Amino acid sequence: MMGKLRDQMLVDLQLSGAKRRTQETYLREVENLVKYFNRSPEELGEAELKEYLLYLIKKRNLSEGTFRFYVAGLKFFYRTTLKREWPVEKIKHPRSKRKLPMVLDLSEVEALFAVTKNLKHKAILMITYSSGLRVNETARLKLTDIDSTRMTLKVSDGKGGKDRYSILSQTTLECLRQYWVQYRPTEWLFEGQKKDRHLSMSSIQQLFQKARKHVGITKPVSVHTLRHSFATHLIEAGTSLHHVQLLLGHRSPTTTTVYLHVSRLNLAQVTSPLDRTPKQAS
Repeated sequence: MMGKLRDQMLVDLQLSGAKRRTQETYLREVENLVKYFNRSPEELGEAELKEYLLYLIKKRNLSEGTFRFYVAGLKFFYRTTLKREWPVEKIKHPRSKRKLPMVLDLSEVEALFAVTKNLKHKAILMITYSSGLRVNETARLKLTDIDSTRMTLKVSDGKGGKDRYSILSQTTLECLRQYWVQYRPTEWLFEGQKKDRHLSMSSIQQLFQKARKHVGITKPVSVHTLRHSFATHLIEAGTSLHHVQLLLGHRSPTTTTVYLHVSRLNLAQVTSPLDRTPKQAS
């Protein structure tokens, strides 16, 4: 039922510079809309679209972020491909509770490195933590992204399609040099089973979980926790929020302020009133 419309939407997405994942998600969601009503999307008006958006919220139980992502795909289809106004007034998704990120103590991070004997795996965990990378950014690092002269690391095509630079740890650089001597990667810093492909994100997640279990960390953490820990530890060390924002590649400083809430920087200056009371005789 999509046919030519799907082909046209794909062309529109490609011309807009949308990433492959965005293209796939937008196309899939328009197809889901068509399947839901079993009618051409050209025939659907405001009432049908409102019904579908409420279905996404109530039946599919989408998170706020995913809901907005899917709606953006439908808006793109109507505005760009069909060249029609988006007929639906704002439907606000109930805001999810803001949860603070889980953070590892520095001693726990060091323990993860200590139990990871495989040199390649250790290099992956070290660079993810020490440069504050997302797992997909670590997976897609190239040899040319490492600048040992300036002690920087280039993140190409990060979230939002933006490039940025992060810091390169001296300790990590030494580990990377040992790793290069042993593995001799050619293009991708961390190659997959096939040399012309980078390591998968799932492989990185698995090696992190293996190290976590070996250390005995019971917190509900993932490899992304290393990025949270990087930011929090920087703030605790006195790094400005602005610099942390740049290193993480956040568009808004508001996103970065969440790490102030998990940092012990200010809490360390506060004494519990219980500890101010005279000690009771035991």
